[in-house]
Amino acid sequence: QEGINALFFKKLRAHTVTVLFILTCVLVYVTLLEETPQDTTYNTKRGIVASILVFLCFGVTQAKDGPFTRPHPAYWRFWLCVSVVYELFLIFVLFQTVRDGRQFMKYIDPKLGVALPERDYGGNCLIYDPGNTTDPWHNIWDKMDGFVPAHFLGWYIKTLVIRDWWMCMIISVMFEFLEYSLEHQLPNFSECWWDHWIMDVLVCNGLGIYAGMKTLGWLSMKPYQWQGLWNIPTYKGKIKRMAFQFTPYSWVKFEWKPASNLRRWLAVLGIIFMFLLAELNTFYLKFVLWMPPEHYLVLLRLVFFVNVGGVAMREIYDFMDDPKFYRKLGQQAWLVAAITVTEFLIVVKYDPRTIMLPIPFFVTQCWFLGIVLILSWTLWRFFIRENPHQFTHNGP
Repeated sequence: QEGINALFFKKLRAHTVTVLFILTCVLVYVTLLEETPQDTTYNTKRGIVASILVFLCFGVTQAKDGPFTRPHPAYWRFWLCVSVVYELFLIFVLFQTVRDGRQFMKYIDPKLGVALPERDYGGNCLIYDPGNTTDPWHNIWDKMDGFVPAHFLGWYIKTLVIRDWWMCMIISVMFEFLEYSLEHQLPNFSECWWDHWIMDVLVCNGLGIYAGMKTLGWLSMKPYQWQGLWNIPTYKGKIKRMAFQFTPYSWVKFEWKPASNLRRWLAVLGIIFMFLLAELNTFYLKFVLWMPPEHYLVLLRLVFFVNVGGVAMREIYDFMDDPKFYRKLGQQAWLVAAITVTEFLIVVKYDPRTIMLPIPFFVTQCWFLGIVLILSWTLWRFFIRENPHQFTHNGP
């Protein structure tokens, strides 16, 4: 505890009275010294932003701490409050008409609110195109857009969040199957076979998962013995100690053990389902709200999930691993689940025609077979195998 209680890091603690004083001074200045503009739209936007900032100030100083303490508990309290603001924003959008909801996005960015074409990644799927004498490898270079490093970085972070190789690979492969299944709804899902399985699963996702597992191995082996900053004699040691402030204070290895009991099995299935739903929401939300893939709001949403995902997963794991001590689901996990469901409901409301497009029959057969296999294995593993005497007929 000496390192965590060092004087340097004590100064980083939330000062509730100081924040309240500064906030009050700003409001007094706006009320008494600043002339209010006559632009109603500008005043509305500024009032909403000010309300959000006041709520964030309250939350950062007063909200309950979560399981993470590095680099500082206030950092994670901030993202908890951002989760509340984002969920309230989604609820507001959900209660609008489709036209009003899309036009409302213009208040955030005037360039939004206009229907955009969706890029098709399919088409000519030849890896080597002999018909193009100028550049026969043009199909590969055309696929090398910003999503390639984003896939790698995304799966690197997801691996740090999930902390399990098998779960990451299952989610990665399952999402490619979802893209196959839903390419009749979103042209963006129409990709070449080698784009699905070589560039995505093996190269981008696979390398991201591999790098993430290597990082997890280093974090699990790293000694967690902290020393106070002012007790370190050298400047090099002080700088190293300050850099390590952005690493975990201690490490918990996730052991999901999905086959150990029915509760854990259903919990792991639920985690995989919510992960896949959140992934699908990324594509469907920008489709129904008419946001281009490169828009900063799409990037901000991904940054948001990067920061809240790790806390939510740790709270889910604690709730699942020790239900006697953790009697309720953590606050960040609760909000992430609510956000994911609300995003999906917006998609359903804003474009039900796309969502209800009939799935091809052979795709339906494949998913039906997969569900039957999962249900059959669940029944065999947790009911027949565990309690065989229950299925044995005993005469009177």
